[in-house]
Amino acid sequence: MNVNHRRGEISATLDGCAYRLCLTLGALAELENAFEANDLGALVERFSTGRLSAGDMAKIIGAGLRGGGNAVADDEVLAMHCDGGVTGFAAIVSDLLTATFAGEAAPANP
Repeated sequence: MNVNHRRGEISATLDGCAYRLCLTLGALAELENAFEANDLGALVERFSTGRLSAGDMAKIIGAGLRGGGNAVADDEVLAMHCDGGVTGFAAIVSDLLTATFAGEAAPANP
């Protein structure tokens, strides 16, 4: 799958299917609401603690999937499988946040 890293897109394989994920402005607003963050700075501060629950990861991945054009609800993300299990999900979250907030980066999870 081709992704545009300059736009903050990454690709991830979930349930054996390749998906495009991107934290668009709408996806970031969704996360601000979900995490009760007043602004992007507060959202970045929350994510930078490195302490995310499984539910947090599902919200981030779900927002990224929807931002990438996929109609996937957070409860569907909770039922998905990823190579590497929770470590694989954590890698997707890390790649997505890095692509969004640190600029162009090559993702570790193809």
